[in-house]
Amino acid sequence: MLEPLNEGFLSRISDLLLCRWTCRHCCQKCYESSCCQSSEDEVEILGPFPAQTPPWLMASRSSDKDGDSVHTASEVPLTPRTNSPDGRRSSSDTSKSTYSLTRRISSLESRRPSSPLIDIKPIEFGVLSSKKEPIQPSVLRRTYTPDDYFRKFEPHLYSLDSNSDDVDSLTDEEILTKYQLGMLHFSTQYDLLHNHLTVRVIEARDLPPPISHDGSRQDMAHSNPYVKICLLPDQKNSKQTGVKRKTQKPVFEERYTFDIPFLEAQRRTLLLTVVDFDKFSRHCVIGKVSVPLCEVDLVKGGHWWKALIPSSQNEVELGELLLSLNYLPSAGRLNVDVIRAKQLLQTDVSQGSDPFVKIQLVHGLKLVKTKKTSFLRGTIDPFYNESFSFKVPQEELENASLVFTVFGHNMKSSNDFIGRIVIGQYSSGPSESNHWRRMLNTHRTAVEQWHSLRSRAECDRVSPASLEVT
Repeated sequence: MLEPLNEGFLSRISDLLLCRWTCRHCCQKCYESSCCQSSEDEVEILGPFPAQTPPWLMASRSSDKDGDSVHTASEVPLTPRTNSPDGRRSSSDTSKSTYSLTRRISSLESRRPSSPLIDIKPIEFGVLSSKKEPIQPSVLRRTYTPDDYFRKFEPHLYSLDSNSDDVDSLTDEEILTKYQLGMLHFSTQYDLLHNHLTVRVIEARDLPPPISHDGSRQDMAHSNPYVKICLLPDQKNSKQTGVKRKTQKPVFEERYTFDIPFLEAQRRTLLLTVVDFDKFSRHCVIGKVSVPLCEVDLVKGGHWWKALIPSSQNEVELGELLLSLNYLPSAGRLNVDVIRAKQLLQTDVSQGSDPFVKIQLVHGLKLVKTKKTSFLRGTIDPFYNESFSFKVPQEELENASLVFTVFGHNMKSSNDFIGRIVIGQYSSGPSESNHWRRMLNTHRTAVEQWHSLRSRAECDRVSPASLEVT
């Protein structure tokens, strides 16, 4: 039923290698003979080259190798092709022709054993006239402009205040109903002539009563509120109103000015924090109000009632202390200058605080010497500018520690603790250790540095020298 496309010897080899056969009935080239129904006696056609060698071909090759003589192309007679009366080749003639052709191919291989192998890729069947082009899957990519790139960020995810995302979508009435922390009345105005911003704290109302730390009961019937004002991100240079005793509707009527250029003021955020004064423990934050100054008309000014929202900072800072250290190796003297303090925790409701600083020298774990500054009345930002000298031999300097404790002077009872730091061998923190290290590396030179005050419990936990003083 099937025969090679051409009658020539090379065409036969080509057709055999490439598995191209032509059906007599439909004259179409195909390798499965799907156009006609094949009988059991017909030759089985394999798939596209390369394919596994048929068993009958392997058998013929093995028989040729086992023979006594090597057959050549001239020794193998070409089997004449005889056609059946109906014009079709019989199955026996096809088998003989295929077998003779196989013998010729095997003889050619035996004569040229070192012939190189030809790597022929599998045949792809399709329309001959069409040009095949490699098609790769296309990926849709969106090009981002710089504005689109930064728009992907969500600032509220990086905020320190977990409630900021909720507050932005709420009105003042909804905030007051949700948190019930009261409202604050204030105003702002910028003076272009003198280049300063004026913030006026007017009053507050509906402040919640103070709650004990365990939440079980109220400490007292009324709060002792005051307000701290700062321009973020600068929280160091803050202002503070006076304390209003035992009231939930305090009236402040106090004005504060910030010397700041107009363009810089527009980049700041006004932060007003309402704090409850507590004489016997750390002051607690009631709530806060933050206003980006770029959203208001600073020159025209204005005043607002704003609902207080919870603050992530539950306790206020204790204040800062500016110190200067200088060591003279030849004289064996350690000179200490207490320059100033700012934003100290207020210890007196009526008149602020009367702060002073106590300096104590500890050698190892033994208290050696105690000195203290004078106290300044009615201020939380005292200027001292007082110097003290301690005799410390150079061989004992590495084991020395200085304990600085800020107290509020009290005539009727014991002094009120405000804050503490330790500098030296048993420093209370990285900032204090850095100051001591700088002083050791630069003898005969005064080294100044600001320090944030810490609580007594915090210092006792990290510094053994703090446990040796009172």
